[in-house]
Amino acid sequence: MVPVKKRRPRRLARSSKRGIYILPNLLTTGALFFGFFAIIQASYGRFDISAIAVLIAMVLDGLDGRVARLTNTTSEFGKAYDSLSDVICFGLTPALVLFEWSIASLGKIGWLCAFVYVAATALRLARFNTHVSKDPGYFQGMPCPPAAGFLVTWMWVMHNAGLADNFTVTVLTALIVATLAFAMVSNIPYLSFKNVDLKGRIPFVATVAMVLAIVLISVDPPRILFAGALIYALSGPAVLLKNRLKKPKLGEQLITQGGQPPTKESEQLSKKDSSQTGSGVS
Repeated sequence: MVPVKKRRPRRLARSSKRGIYILPNLLTTGALFFGFFAIIQASYGRFDISAIAVLIAMVLDGLDGRVARLTNTTSEFGKAYDSLSDVICFGLTPALVLFEWSIASLGKIGWLCAFVYVAATALRLARFNTHVSKDPGYFQGMPCPPAAGFLVTWMWVMHNAGLADNFTVTVLTALIVATLAFAMVSNIPYLSFKNVDLKGRIPFVATVAMVLAIVLISVDPPRILFAGALIYALSGPAVLLKNRLKKPKLGEQLITQGGQPPTKESEQLSKKDSSQTGSGVS
């Protein structure tokens, strides 16, 4: 008998040798750095620098996903890394910074509010990664970067006004932290701005408007940025209220479909019929 040579099994390509895309993950790492840097600066009492660091992290976080899509370098690793970075930059960082700045004076209530905010950020990101949004133009719940931007700009404004030790401001800060935590895990729709086309052309007037926006922010960065964060925070409930008011009632739906709204007599007859049919033995 001729000996049969056994074929060696082909070596499977190891996924660990594939590597990662450098550009989007470099932006994510930059956001993570500024989030950690904000915590360090808050420990030294430099809360204005902490606020600026969180805002820079927001910009970098907004760029990493768009750069990945534009350069076709999206990956599961990048998505997971971005979510972990967001929990730190926009969950843990603003909670610790505001706790250090003001709400620590509330004792247990203060650190519980901070914990609820961190937990809400993690839950919001977990839901975002596992649920597909019905409308890509809107987020389900307030995104964590704008929520963090609201908190740090509020802190920046109050800190510059010298109201960090004011008891009313401290209580109001704790309420804002708790409210934003609820907004993140709610079903309130918020604009995602994913439909903005960065590749397309824009009119010249839009370029002038961007220049004017930069000049306006430069006049008083804390107040102007806080005003923008406040407008975005209120836009979600406004859209929700608009959608609720637009929803037609049952009678209006039947009329638009060519039917007639149900009357009291027809409802009573339908109840009698259902009770008679339900009493039979199957």
